[in-house]
Amino acid sequence: MNRRLWGLFALLLLSCAFYMLWGVRAPWSFVLPFRGVKLGALILVGCTVSTASLLFQTITQNRILTPSIMGFDALYLLLLSGAVFWLGGMTVAGARPQIVFLVTASALIIASLLLFGTLMRSVRGDLLRMVLTGIIFGALFRSLTSFLERMIDPNEFAVVQAASFARFTQIETDLLALSACISGITLLRCWAIRHRLDVLALGRDTATSLGEPPRRLELEGLILIAILVSVSTALVGPLAFLGLLVLSLARLVTPSEKHAILIPSAGLIAAITLVGGQAVMEHVMALSTPLVVVIDLLGGAVFLALLLKGSGR
Repeated sequence: MNRRLWGLFALLLLSCAFYMLWGVRAPWSFVLPFRGVKLGALILVGCTVSTASLLFQTITQNRILTPSIMGFDALYLLLLSGAVFWLGGMTVAGARPQIVFLVTASALIIASLLLFGTLMRSVRGDLLRMVLTGIIFGALFRSLTSFLERMIDPNEFAVVQAASFARFTQIETDLLALSACISGITLLRCWAIRHRLDVLALGRDTATSLGEPPRRLELEGLILIAILVSVSTALVGPLAFLGLLVLSLARLVTPSEKHAILIPSAGLIAAITLVGGQAVMEHVMALSTPLVVVIDLLGGAVFLALLLKGSGR
């Protein structure tokens, strides 16, 4: 298993080298900071989204659900549209990036805790009801977002439209440093409780019999998930199916249910997917197709395959 992890790490290094070195024509004093910021954002987002999705699957006791599938991305767009509607597009666009980032991330953390906590208490253990409830919440949020967008001035609608898709070409250096600090502390906490998560994955009754209070650990896990997903979404925008895609690949490449294996494996695969994919889109395809479109296409296919496989059983 360690060899496979080292192999993934080597592949990530090759992807980073390809992204940083391919087609360099400008001075290195310009290329290194310009591409280095985007490279750091890609790796950071990959690690945060994959870890948050893994924790969410552990808490919900299934391999299909992720925060994005349960309506998190639609919630993000609703909050953004509401801010533009009430405050004005010029106010939101002209505010300091650090303030917008902190306010957006804080609002997403609070709203996601309410959303995920309510879902888990009301429909725990029923996969079909959880999926349907998440879809209903997502449809509700999108409907409200559409209603607000129709009331927003057309000139201000561009602010919402620009934030509706994941963006890796324009990253604020200060935001990346702030995101890295917050996500780094949160990821370290996720790593510290990896063995407790293994116990929780056995089921609530088993975890209780082994001396692990499931409710307390689930609450801590939801807080960590909310922080990770909120920070990554506020930094680059929504990524609907990245977590599901990389976790499915991680379980194929490193077939283990231990979080000490899945956390680094999923993080490495997510970083490889984002860095390698963005390198191909920028250097080979000249940004003719956004990377998020390809990820959502593949991730949606994986979601349908897993859902049909579960229904067949």
